[in-house]
Amino acid sequence: MPTAAMNHTPALPSRIDGPGAWLGADMARDTRWIEQLSTAEIGEIDAAIQQHHASGRPFEDISRPSFQLPSLGPRLSAMREEVLNGRGFVLIRGFPVERYSVEEAAIAYLGMGAWFGSFRSQNAAGHLLGHVRDTGADINKPATRYYQTNRQLEYHTDSCDIVGLLCLKTSRSGGESRIVSSVSLYNAMMERRPDLAEQLFHAFPTDRRGEVPEGALPWFDVPVFNWLDDQLTTIYVGQYIRSAQQHFAQARRLTDKEQEALALLDTLANDPMFCLQMEFRPGDMQFLHNHQILHSRTDFEDWPEPERKRHLLRLWLAPKEARRLPPSFAARYGSLTPGERGGIIVQGTKLNFSLATA
Repeated sequence: MPTAAMNHTPALPSRIDGPGAWLGADMARDTRWIEQLSTAEIGEIDAAIQQHHASGRPFEDISRPSFQLPSLGPRLSAMREEVLNGRGFVLIRGFPVERYSVEEAAIAYLGMGAWFGSFRSQNAAGHLLGHVRDTGADINKPATRYYQTNRQLEYHTDSCDIVGLLCLKTSRSGGESRIVSSVSLYNAMMERRPDLAEQLFHAFPTDRRGEVPEGALPWFDVPVFNWLDDQLTTIYVGQYIRSAQQHFAQARRLTDKEQEALALLDTLANDPMFCLQMEFRPGDMQFLHNHQILHSRTDFEDWPEPERKRHLLRLWLAPKEARRLPPSFAARYGSLTPGERGGIIVQGTKLNFSLATA
């Protein structure tokens, strides 16, 4: 294997402790990660929605200062701190989404999301407000993203600091969210197979799925595990690593040991001891720290009626308060400046907030 393809692995801790090193079995019993909105806080959200409507401002003008939440705002800031420097995730419950149109729900979600970070593009079309629905897209086509289908998602991270989801409508069955701490996965690998844990600090070619920035290759090379400032930072999409091996002959070939390391990571992520499964209710808002949380979704069966189909709104967010990222992330994130990094931009991308679901 070419030496140039390998990153120098720093001295690694045998174990990382702290609130980010949680186990799914423990989180299932201790549900302090569920933040219930109060009646007064819902009233603040409603007033902020009406104020935005009355102002006539577009979605792009929604920000922390413009979306006034006198009591809820400081609480959202505390949640952002927990996401960035604590357990890495939060679920906000109690938003009465059934009261609102999709546009009004989007205003509320953008307003609350702005307290977590700035909005980043989620695809080549420049969508700053994403729609997670089964569009009937063919997963065998190179440009299809898995969230456009009803297929189970493997554990992965998104190309931003924080990813958020708002559940508008649930499926007929299935579609549960599953998350796991990458810190805990690292600890388990270091305990069982430290030789394989070290393999994940190598740079892995990862398919861009057709969303290629100008002048870039159709894949990017980045380590799964990164150690910087005494923090483990993870970036991982196993499906797209395998896709790069299949579709791009010029991408570096993985060694048997690297493939064994990826397989162990996936096996541990799916172990009920490590992963936490949660069922979304209408109005639930989930925020995850991509650098320390891998997330997935189970298969789902949707309703036959179009108006009842599973529908989530998604945000990719870049907080100014975020951690420093390794230089290797520039291949995917572009800028490494907190508050201005992450997202997908290609030639011709025009940033927009769309209420269309296709």
